[in-house]
Amino acid sequence: MTHTQIWTPTQADFDTFARLSGDDNPIHVDPEFSARTRFGRTVSHGMLLYSRLWAMLRAAYPAQQAQVTEMMFPNPAFAGEPLRLTLEDRGESIDMRAARVADGAPCFQGRAVLT
Repeated sequence: MTHTQIWTPTQADFDTFARLSGDDNPIHVDPEFSARTRFGRTVSHGMLLYSRLWAMLRAAYPAQQAQVTEMMFPNPAFAGEPLRLTLEDRGESIDMRAARVADGAPCFQGRAVLT
């Protein structure tokens, strides 16, 4: 079974996550600073992407708990650019992905093993 949704993160999402997590690295919250980086703009916290996917996972599998979670963040996600969030049930594990809609670049790749 596959679960998919489109989510467009905003700068307000980045700012709120920074306040909640304490991760106020300027690459996430300071557009002027970020404009001078190789990305040219603010980028999402990787754990914000994971949090969105985790919420999808909990909604799809409410009675189960994660035993193992693995994740990588191969490309940046930007405010205002839609992401396709996908959970794919592989039987023994759930593949989790977040990819930019515009170019398909993966921003999050992971896997969860549930009880």
